[in-house]
Amino acid sequence: MQNKGLIKFFAILFALVSIYQLSFTFISSKIKNDAKAFAGNNPEKELKYLDSIGKEKVFNLGFADFTFDEVKDKQINKGLDLEGGINVILQISVKDILKGLSNNSKNPIFNKSLADATANLKGNQTYIDAFFEAFAANSKGSVKLASPDIFANRTLSGEGGINFQMSDSEVQKIIKRKVDESVESAFGVLRKRIDKFGVTQPNIQKLGESGRILVELPGAKDVDRIKKLLQSTAQLEFWETYKIDEMGPFLMAANDALKKTEATTVEPKKVVKDSLSALLTDSKDSSATAKGNNPLFDKMLSQGGGPVLGLYAPKDTATINAYFKRPDIKILLAADQRYAKFVWGIAETLKDKDGKQIEAVSLYALKGNRDNAAAMSGGVVTGANASFDQLGKPSVSIEMSGQGAKTWEELTGRAYSQKSNIAIVLDDIVYSAPGVTTGPISGGRSEISGSFTLDESTDLANVLRAGKLPAAADIVQSEVVGPSLGQEAIDNGTTSALVGLLLVSLWMMVYYGKAGWYANIALAVNLLFLFGILASLGAVLTLPGIAGIVLTMGTAVDANIIIYERAKEELREGKSLSEAVQISYSWTGAMRSIVDANVTHILIGAVLFIFGSGPIKGFATTLLIGIITSLFTSIFIARIFIDKNIQGKNDLSFVTNFSKNFFTNFHFDFLKVKKYTYIFSAIVIVVSVFSLATNGLDQGVDFVGGRTFQVRFEKPIDSEAVKADLTKVFGSAEAKVFGNDNQLKITTKYKVKEHGTEADEEVNKLMFETLSKYYSAGLTYDKFVNAYDGKQFGILQASKVGPTVAEDIKTNAYWAVLGSLLIVFLYLLVSFRKWQYGLGAIAAVAHDVIFVLGIYSLCYKFMPFGMEIDQHFIAAILTVIGYSMNDTVIVFDRVREFLDGKVKGNFGEIVNKSINSTMSRTINTSLTMIGVLLIMFLFGGESIRGFIFAMLVGIVVGTYSSLFIATPVLVDTISAADKNEIEKHHEEA
Repeated sequence: MQNKGLIKFFAILFALVSIYQLSFTFISSKIKNDAKAFAGNNPEKELKYLDSIGKEKVFNLGFADFTFDEVKDKQINKGLDLEGGINVILQISVKDILKGLSNNSKNPIFNKSLADATANLKGNQTYIDAFFEAFAANSKGSVKLASPDIFANRTLSGEGGINFQMSDSEVQKIIKRKVDESVESAFGVLRKRIDKFGVTQPNIQKLGESGRILVELPGAKDVDRIKKLLQSTAQLEFWETYKIDEMGPFLMAANDALKKTEATTVEPKKVVKDSLSALLTDSKDSSATAKGNNPLFDKMLSQGGGPVLGLYAPKDTATINAYFKRPDIKILLAADQRYAKFVWGIAETLKDKDGKQIEAVSLYALKGNRDNAAAMSGGVVTGANASFDQLGKPSVSIEMSGQGAKTWEELTGRAYSQKSNIAIVLDDIVYSAPGVTTGPISGGRSEISGSFTLDESTDLANVLRAGKLPAAADIVQSEVVGPSLGQEAIDNGTTSALVGLLLVSLWMMVYYGKAGWYANIALAVNLLFLFGILASLGAVLTLPGIAGIVLTMGTAVDANIIIYERAKEELREGKSLSEAVQISYSWTGAMRSIVDANVTHILIGAVLFIFGSGPIKGFATTLLIGIITSLFTSIFIARIFIDKNIQGKNDLSFVTNFSKNFFTNFHFDFLKVKKYTYIFSAIVIVVSVFSLATNGLDQGVDFVGGRTFQVRFEKPIDSEAVKADLTKVFGSAEAKVFGNDNQLKITTKYKVKEHGTEADEEVNKLMFETLSKYYSAGLTYDKFVNAYDGKQFGILQASKVGPTVAEDIKTNAYWAVLGSLLIVFLYLLVSFRKWQYGLGAIAAVAHDVIFVLGIYSLCYKFMPFGMEIDQHFIAAILTVIGYSMNDTVIVFDRVREFLDGKVKGNFGEIVNKSINSTMSRTINTSLTMIGVLLIMFLFGGESIRGFIFAMLVGIVVGTYSSLFIATPVLVDTISAADKNEIEKHHEEA
């Protein structure tokens, strides 16, 4: 081996750099364990302790000191499935941005195009492209985007803006730029909010040009609080309000009108006070006082006072809103009230007649105008801080700009003279509506008070300081992982990795003897390099990532196996050890096969990285890095030890007494049985296709949208009973045992299209109320949702995927599979210069994919583990494609080598001899991979069991197809003329 000294130098240097990078992970882990012990497993206390030492120097390397924050930044980060926490994808509403850019245009074609874009959005199409497409279809050239009432308005008509003469294509470029700027602004606002929240190592990134923003908060636990923090647009407004005595006549008239169309019933137990008894007494209709005959008042939990029109249960707010939107009700408003805007306050707690606590929200009527604009906007706010009001309750004090202070003084002066109230409204929710009792307020200072906690006041202040979002941010995909589940994943992943490493190392020693030891040393160095690169790249380690590392152990020795098997062949032909090693490491020996096999693997890994997201991208990252590092260590590190042996004892034989006669005399006629294998495979494909058409697949929420919860109970649970209970509440639900018999995976599509925090909270509360009977007393809603009590019962993991995102994921999955097949076909076409080689490989891979899909379709209803078709499954399919290609390419390379003149015979005989000569490598690698996958299947944890099973089936089927499908297809598609030309060239050689 040339340049041996240089390779040693770089290997040692790379090892030292890897150790340096990994040292930060070890130090950080130790400090976090100390913090956990100090805090007594109290998450808040632990976080405060870590924050307090952030600037302290905790690590000295002699040449430099590092603070804890610096150490933390350099460590290998753990993904949510290992750390626990929250992962959401926010969709910034491009529709809202376009409305804003048009100054809320009333143009009917513009607004119809916005609606059509929402309805017709397809695949990976962006909303803005769908809007432009819809506008072109609706306007048919009669209306331009540069119309004065659309985008050629005062806001966009400045320098570099939009003028009346512009074509639609010119306007589109400017609007796209403006939308990008708005998304960038939203990105900045969200980053500021997250930085203030105090979560360690948050991750926020834009996802292409989709208007979506990924937010990962490892270690975060308060689900509802964080979702509110992220989705709040921070649209702060100040409105004047009507009082109850001003709106009383309207409320009475509305109630009388509703009695004609609405039948109501009342639950006396839940009524706190008689509903507006004074107003009802004044009614000329004596029947108005009868309970159950007042649609508007019977739902009222308590009568109001001042600016509060009444208090209602949160579940009734939608009904009341619908009442006020009815044209026959709106017309009852007095002339000076026609622009009244009805909104709700923040939730507060009341007690019913039995003393039971119930939630209620206040109803307000704001003084609107023709433009539906507030008297004063929150853009004037320059500062906000959490504080306490005069009663010692949490509040938020705000400061305003000079212009804001002047407007505020005018507004409070008017409210003082009219003895009215000013509602402080954030995102259409009234936080407080104080009266002005001391005259106009100067200086631009005010206070927002209400029934919220210290955390809520802190979040509100942070949101106001960070600024408002330019448009609504809807959570279209989310995943919540409890900390206990993360620790279980770490334990399972560590166990599977250690057992897998032990199994591979043991087999290499038993099978190859001393050469196996050299391969194991190369494997250990490979793992050091792999983790060192992950640390230096700041990569995030996930459970599928650990699976990728374990899988790398199986593939890492593959290059060694190919080299060793070739060396054994050369030794059997009488070559000396030095000559055998020299040939094995040459391009005409094993190197060409190794390069071809690994290039196909890298290409598929790259496809997986491009089309994957989250944990799948982590799997692809570790797989790609592992392939590169394993190639380096297998070819160079093991070679250093082999060369040293040749120079010294010279006693390598690449076998042991146990393995010396394994797989040495294969003379099976694979082509002779091809008609039987064709028939078998055809039957399998027909059955698989029939099952896919009739039985279908168990598509996960990744592909169809929905909500999934992993719920742990205190004792074994009847899944059918839970399913029946949840179906009554959600309309439809699935509940399956997931791992242990006290754990269920629950799926529902209830309100999956609604993106607000209210819908998510409603689902969580309904889940808690329905399932609480299966738990002992004392389990609160917070503990159930966040699963952070000592026993770790409740929701361990929750995910939500909106239908639009699900469609995108499914589309990406199709392109990933088809793209990988096309790329590999083109590579093989270039490498082997005959399309038949590529066709044989693709036929084998297509066979494998259909086979695996068929197994999943036939078995998912009765297998004791999850067999969902999701992103993890697609990752497994692509890994199977990579392995199957790898195996097939090894055989094809041997065919090409034999055709160059090394072996005599016609084309069919040469192909048969090629397969037989590579059987030792094929079986050896397959057994190693199957052994590693079995370990992962048994010890890797329930969450990746279906993922591993797909790979396990795929490896077995892939080995079969490379022997009995790929090569027969190659032989059958090579024309007689080509065969004659090949055989003639072979004879000449």
